[in-house]
Amino acid sequence: MPATPRSPRSDTVDAQLGVAETLCEQRGRRLTPIRRKVLELLLRHGRSLKAYELLDAMRAVHPGAAPPTVYRALDFLMDEGLIHRLDAVNAWSACHDAGGAPHDLLVVCTGCGAVAEVSDPAMSRQLAERVAQTGYALATHETEIRALCPQCQKKQPADDAGHHHHHHHH
Repeated sequence: MPATPRSPRSDTVDAQLGVAETLCEQRGRRLTPIRRKVLELLLRHGRSLKAYELLDAMRAVHPGAAPPTVYRALDFLMDEGLIHRLDAVNAWSACHDAGGAPHDLLVVCTGCGAVAEVSDPAMSRQLAERVAQTGYALATHETEIRALCPQCQKKQPADDAGHHHHHHHH
């Protein structure tokens, strides 16, 4: 299978998979081959993937991969903090710093699904306190912020109406 030149370097991905395996071992959880593969695909793509994109990518490797299997793997990886579920773009992305501090802010580009992981505990604490004043409690420790990445900002003026998803095939 030919390697795609523009994906993140393999050694980085291997290192990140190593961290993921260690984290799971320490917690007594098992990073099964299918879970590992789902994580690897997300790490390699370096951007968020929708469920069907992930399924297609999985089937290229495991022709028999069934949606429930992939969804269960995603649930597991999410529970372990190895991937982020991005509601803003209805997709998943790998956490590129799983062994480090938890990210509290995920800046998600609603144009292309790119993600910037930000850690700002002070700001998150303020947000949590502000939410607490309403009597509500934050459901997750991550806050998703909908944004436009630099590339999508450049494209924006021409298509200000927003949600026209024309897929341009290059």
